[in-house]
Amino acid sequence: MSKSDDLQRRLRESRQFCLELTKAAAKNFYYGLRLLPEPKRSAMFALYAYMRLVDDIADEEDGRTPARRAADLDVWRAHTHDALGGNVPVGCNGDARLWSAFMEMTQEYRLPSHLFDDAITGQQRDLWPERFETFEQLRAYCYQVAGVVGVASIHIWGFVGGAETEALAAERGIALQLTNILRDLREDAARGRIYLPLEDLAAHGVSEEDLFRGRGGEPFCRLMRFQIERAESYYARSRGLEARVSPDARPTLIAMTDIYHRLLRKVADEPERVLSLRVSLSAWSKLCIGWRAARASRAVSTATAAAAAAAAAAATTGVTQ
Repeated sequence: MSKSDDLQRRLRESRQFCLELTKAAAKNFYYGLRLLPEPKRSAMFALYAYMRLVDDIADEEDGRTPARRAADLDVWRAHTHDALGGNVPVGCNGDARLWSAFMEMTQEYRLPSHLFDDAITGQQRDLWPERFETFEQLRAYCYQVAGVVGVASIHIWGFVGGAETEALAAERGIALQLTNILRDLREDAARGRIYLPLEDLAAHGVSEEDLFRGRGGEPFCRLMRFQIERAESYYARSRGLEARVSPDARPTLIAMTDIYHRLLRKVADEPERVLSLRVSLSAWSKLCIGWRAARASRAVSTATAAAAAAAAAAATTGVTQ
């Protein structure tokens, strides 16, 4: 087998590994990602696989100490820099099958390298239980673990608008992460983690002990309603993102957003439910969301085309819209 044939074989195996990992682990994202055309679909599988594996290094319950996990993340950062520089990492931790597809994805779509450093830094913050005094501190964390994924995604999908669109993508990622935090309140508390700002707990009369013990009641519900409204504000402020990404990626963006937005609304219907179970949507619901997303993306395309035509007409006639 020639060197070229061997490289192609490894790339095929790497793409397949990323697909299978995404399908197994991305309970919500997979339904949106499968709507993408190739090669964007495989690139997103590689991006998800990377983020999943670095998250596992930080969080997987396998007996490693926080210090060992921190060292493993340092090694992962070095391997990431090797891959971004065009060199296949040697002696990988994580799973070596990732890197061929990862290198193809980052080279083809020219993803900014700082996004991966930011993501690793976000995972390092999870190694020791951290309390956020203010929402600004929580927002910075949400950007590192989710906002960067939004920005990386639009570089694969294609977008217009430069830094303004990147900011919208980061805010959409923050909206999704705030949803995750509310949904996973019970699981995080069981691991000694509280992500909600302590200033918000104090303002609503809820203690850390209340969260650790799963105590509900009106103070808890008030706190949750406040957090839900904040998450909703991030969905609202990133609403213009759909029209800025490439048409062939809009169904994916719409579906992924709708799945998480529906999870948030399900939490809002009964906030105390997060203290006893993990709120989720059925597979059928996700499939229906995917179908509706494809239809909605066509409506966005039509509206965008109409706006462009109106702008062109205004420029021709000298009328300001």
